[in-house]
Amino acid sequence: MDGQYRKDIYPGLEVGIILKKDQRSGKKTYGIVKDLLTSAAYHSRGIKVRLEDGQVGRVAEIIG
Repeated sequence: MDGQYRKDIYPGLEVGIILKKDQRSGKKTYGIVKDLLTSAAYHSRGIKVRLEDGQVGRVAEIIG
């Protein structure tokens, strides 16, 4: 599942995000969602989140 819909993402969810610096390579960083930063219900490149370790990126993959 991709992370384009806000309704699918919530704090505590394990996700793979793409950090701003990794957009060209597409390298994913994995972690647990702390905050949702995108207020829109949908975003074509993925909902922006902050992980529990403080990293910010767009959700590319929902793990569980």
